[in-house]
Amino acid sequence: MAKFKSKWVCQNCGYESFSYLGKCPECGRFSTFVEEIVQEKVEVKSKNSSMNIGSGFSSGYSKITEVKLDKSIRISSGMEEFDRVLGGGFVEGSLCLLAGDPGIGKSTLILQTAKNISNQDKKILYICAEESTSQVKLRANRLGADSDNIYVTQQNCLEEIIGQIDDLKPDFLVVDSIQSVYSAQILSSTGSVSQIRECTNIIMRIAKQYNITTVIIGHVTKEGNIAGPKVLEHMVDCVLNFEGEKYKTTRILRGIKNRFGAVSEVGVFNMEDSGLIEIKNPSELFLSDRENITTSGSTVIPVLEGTRCLLLEVQALTGSSPYPNPRRVARGVEYDRLLQILAVLEKRVGLNLSRQDVYINVIGGINIQEPVADLGTALAVLTSARDCVINHETVCLGEIGLNGEIRSVDNLEIRLKEAQKLGFTRAIIPKILNKTVRGRIEKINIELFEVSKITDAIKFALGV
Repeated sequence: MAKFKSKWVCQNCGYESFSYLGKCPECGRFSTFVEEIVQEKVEVKSKNSSMNIGSGFSSGYSKITEVKLDKSIRISSGMEEFDRVLGGGFVEGSLCLLAGDPGIGKSTLILQTAKNISNQDKKILYICAEESTSQVKLRANRLGADSDNIYVTQQNCLEEIIGQIDDLKPDFLVVDSIQSVYSAQILSSTGSVSQIRECTNIIMRIAKQYNITTVIIGHVTKEGNIAGPKVLEHMVDCVLNFEGEKYKTTRILRGIKNRFGAVSEVGVFNMEDSGLIEIKNPSELFLSDRENITTSGSTVIPVLEGTRCLLLEVQALTGSSPYPNPRRVARGVEYDRLLQILAVLEKRVGLNLSRQDVYINVIGGINIQEPVADLGTALAVLTSARDCVINHETVCLGEIGLNGEIRSVDNLEIRLKEAQKLGFTRAIIPKILNKTVRGRIEKINIELFEVSKITDAIKFALGV
């Protein structure tokens, strides 16, 4: 006879406690503990199913030199941008987690992918845990995703889902969404940490044991983080985040984790009535409104997202503040990084911004993580404060140290080639010390201004 016990679980991070806690010691959130009754031993079985998911993996062992290396077979999503983020397509038997804000287009992206995969003579099972099959049919009609190889079922009971997987034996499985799936063997409510963790664990074992490529769709919290315990992200092979602003049509697919490809790759799409359209050259999209720009406070920076180079416009706006503490607003760059750049400008350049508000914005909704944007951000702030303009055919890149020095950056050749391809003729870069790198870069048809201090960069940028 199964034994039961009660425990308190944080619904934000999955931290467990034997008593109620007002504040979670793991994530620091308040009032997130919910009491859950769990069984000490859970064995999920399904009627009308021959699937053995008790262990999931072989219990034997062997020498690593004797392990046969199977070549991972990739399944193309039918979209180059999606395949880029995945590292070349879905790996057979892999488990991917796709997360994003409500209404951002997660179901649209996966349904379009299912249509493309069905054209490769593969069977797809689409689990509708939140919507009815008729609602999915309406979306399929709009996207042109009607195919005899796509099967849909309105089901959120894990035991029934296992039976349907065993009956159909699909090549590709979609669960939309994992927060709505529950197991009758687990006593906690649907969407709780225990349900999400155990259901994902069983789906993962099915995907690995029966070589079924699986995508589960997840929710996000108000802060934009993936809902559910952090262990959920560790269980899957690939974590994808679908981003975009509510009132804009641009969508960005970002790889947060990928066991079979590069991390931090991005794919760019445009949401239209007929579905998601790939944007093969996102730099042109982000710079499309910048032709013949004559306003101050604007620079262009080549940044790397995974293996792709993007040219992004950074805009700055400064103005006198009516408040005792001027505002510092950073969108697209790290806030602490902005404060450091402003301190360097004040100390090393003599630019006094103590009574001025400073606003920074990166066009396109991309968040720049690498410090290569320091120089461009500093020049954007400077030109806004002094109301002057940098030549619109110039790109800027370099990390700024606290002493005002400009430090070198990686992959300089890739960045400059992308700038040249888009018509830029000048580049302000850190001083090149490596002779091999210099030899390769000199072959690029772009005028270089090498600087070692921020004051030198300002002279080149303003032509003084």
